[in-house]
Amino acid sequence: MTEINSLAAQTAVNTQAMKAGMTGELLRLTQPQPGLMAPGETAQAEVVAMRQVGSDFQLVLRLMQANGLQTQLQASASQPLPQGSQVTVSQTESNHLAIMLQQASASQVATLTRLDTSKVPVGTLLQGKVMTNQLLPQAAGQPAAYRALISLLNSAQAGATLTVDSPRPLAIGSLLSARVEGDQSLRFVPLSGRQDQLNIAQQLLTQQNRQASLPGLLNALQQMTRDPGIDGDLRASAERLLVSLPDARQLGDAKAVAQALNNSGAFLEAKLLGGFPASVATDLKAHLLRLVAQASTTPPGTSNLAPASLAVTMPALARSALGMLERVSPRPQPGAFPLPSRLLEALEDEGNLQQLLRLAAAAISRLQSHAMSSLQQTGTLENGNLQTTWQTEVPIRHGQEFIPLQVKLQREETPQQQADRQHEAQDPLQALWRIELAFDLSPLGPVQVQAQLSQGRLSGQLWAEREQTARLIDTQLGALRERLLARGLAVGDLECHPGTPPQGPRTRVEQRWVDENA
Repeated sequence: MTEINSLAAQTAVNTQAMKAGMTGELLRLTQPQPGLMAPGETAQAEVVAMRQVGSDFQLVLRLMQANGLQTQLQASASQPLPQGSQVTVSQTESNHLAIMLQQASASQVATLTRLDTSKVPVGTLLQGKVMTNQLLPQAAGQPAAYRALISLLNSAQAGATLTVDSPRPLAIGSLLSARVEGDQSLRFVPLSGRQDQLNIAQQLLTQQNRQASLPGLLNALQQMTRDPGIDGDLRASAERLLVSLPDARQLGDAKAVAQALNNSGAFLEAKLLGGFPASVATDLKAHLLRLVAQASTTPPGTSNLAPASLAVTMPALARSALGMLERVSPRPQPGAFPLPSRLLEALEDEGNLQQLLRLAAAAISRLQSHAMSSLQQTGTLENGNLQTTWQTEVPIRHGQEFIPLQVKLQREETPQQQADRQHEAQDPLQALWRIELAFDLSPLGPVQVQAQLSQGRLSGQLWAEREQTARLIDTQLGALRERLLARGLAVGDLECHPGTPPQGPRTRVEQRWVDENA
């Protein structure tokens, strides 16, 4: 158990700090600032950053002078002053700046000594970063105790600094998780699972730098199947991949939709682990991996090869294809849905097989980005519920075009619902389901769908970037409602808006962790 220290204890520390400031022991300027202020002049300053180095604390102060000028000063302190704390700076006759704390109060030193349980109820999972850690003075024979300042990364009180007393030292800069047990008590949660989430988020950044949209590869494969000069085995692999893609007209059937999701590549690893080799044959990611393997070993006599030496370097090219992509691509926001469209341009003097390898590697990375986004968004939420996410992309044949349909399914269960499901005693519709779709279909243009299904009741919103498409969809919502009712669902609000869904603030803890460690 870890306690948030009492207000009385915090005030005592602040009083001690104030007295030290009066005698010049608390704050010291790192570099002298002659001539910054007139003798006898005073100004207010705010702590904008703090870092502990050994037993000292390095501060950055923002000085606000009466003439409106703002100056940043660097100082060192013997006591921690968290971001937001107020100090008074004055110019002495000896041409030195003197810094002292204002009246010690909880409003001047910006730390929380008590949680507001109306904002962070008991059971809420908090994440934070340790800013400082100090050994508290103890009477003889008493166990050691430590005081830490922790910057909260999530919840309604994100950005606040928490003063915590702990029986063990907390490593400065470390990330921790703790569950709220009261307004002044926390219980630490093992970090192993959260560290896994952080690793996933960092890997997701790498994968998203390498990915590219699937239609670029599929169009290249379609051209390859018409080229008699292409190696026969490679052309056959391309044909099998293209034939396996679902047609848009087939997706009006629920079983066809389920099969398309199953073959999208999102479940390849699960199929292999589960011992289902037959289902791997139609998996999109498996097709892509076979294609890369065959393109890497195509004999040098093939007319589409670049110089003859390329046959020797092709395996190395396959391994470095992802690295080439990373160097030339922008960095999208990790965890964003849908993934942005991105096409690769042909490189100068690039042979057909070189381009194919690059496109296939980018397509595999795109599917891996979806898989890692699924892992990143799977876990225990702050309210204690379990969220499971499946995110994938299904390329659909639409005439002579290939339309990528991006899909994200999320299931949220209470602990009791999770236990019932494990004992096969739960109706799947009792859980809360969220469905997101994104596609760009001519002539409609980009469309996104967000729907929620809870205990048999469905509600949803659609966004179309083209205003005329939004008006068209709006006229069809009545027919959609009737079809959903005919399927036995209760239907709530159905709305369509022009534009794109609003993007709220980035609240995912794992993304904050990446930001903190960047």
